[in-house]
Amino acid sequence: MDDIAFVRCGLLDVTADHAPAPAGQTRRRREVLVSGRRVKTVDVHAHCAVPEAMALMGLTVSPSSLLMSRPAERLRAMDEQGIDVEALSINAYWYGADRDVARQLVRIQNETLAEVCAANPERFVAFASVALQHPDLAAEQLEDGLERYGLRGAAIGGSVNGEELADPRFHPFWAKAEQLGALVFIHPQATGAPTELASRLQGNGVLTNTIGNPLETTIALSHLIFEGTLDRFPGLKICAAHGGGYLPSYAARSDAILTTFPERCTGRLEKKPTEYLRQLYFDSLVFTPEALRHLVAETGSDRIVMGTDYPFPWTQTAVDHILATPGLSDAERVAILGGTASALLGIKS
Repeated sequence: MDDIAFVRCGLLDVTADHAPAPAGQTRRRREVLVSGRRVKTVDVHAHCAVPEAMALMGLTVSPSSLLMSRPAERLRAMDEQGIDVEALSINAYWYGADRDVARQLVRIQNETLAEVCAANPERFVAFASVALQHPDLAAEQLEDGLERYGLRGAAIGGSVNGEELADPRFHPFWAKAEQLGALVFIHPQATGAPTELASRLQGNGVLTNTIGNPLETTIALSHLIFEGTLDRFPGLKICAAHGGGYLPSYAARSDAILTTFPERCTGRLEKKPTEYLRQLYFDSLVFTPEALRHLVAETGSDRIVMGTDYPFPWTQTAVDHILATPGLSDAERVAILGGTASALLGIKS
């Protein structure tokens, strides 16, 4: 198997505590219970990288201690946090590659991801990589990833070399994703913030990530709505990282623009912009119970799946975040913790 590195991109009963295992003792796997019922938890937002593939772009992965050939560290973290299954994805760094390099790079990544999942079938599934800069090739790679390698969907960036995902040239990919019923996980690019904002995102606070990442997702989803992509391909299954960026927090403005400046909104949508939120999926990485409660109110509890952004240390308490969010029923907590993701990714309950 090729090496794979993981890179740093009282209401309910829950067994086990959060303290590390004492020295010399094996950490017991945390089992998550909702009203006494064991729940399978699924993390849809977990990063990794394949060094052999990155080398084709002159890139390296660090630290080497995170190679998947030694997965004990990741499995230990999953056990401690109560994560039963991770859906592995690789952030796109290859959108500048020519067709031949992109084909080779994606093949290496998808083969390696398939091997990782085969070695730990109860703990890992994976999203295929696709060369979206070559849309017809990306469609081919998606189908190959699902049918040949047993991968569960595709992970893509929030833009492609400055082009929006709603651009008609990407329709072949969207058509294939709809045809296959594949879940498409959209994660922002590190350089995905609009070029004109780049200089304003410099300075303290890592604003390219803090603000730029959720902003790119907001822009990507808004274009998919307003350009009619979601009307053209109504069967798409799209999951947006980081709670969908800022869009769910201010979605009503997207409805208001149609009445405030109707002459500036060309084309005709089949429904109000806010209604499209309920045909998308969003991960739960929004940091506070109130933020998650609001996300549920805007999109519906059946549209939320758990995400950690592992191994980036944004959170180690994704399970507790969901358990602590007020107003959710037991059934809704079970769905968010893993039920919905299991259905989308073909994971056995």
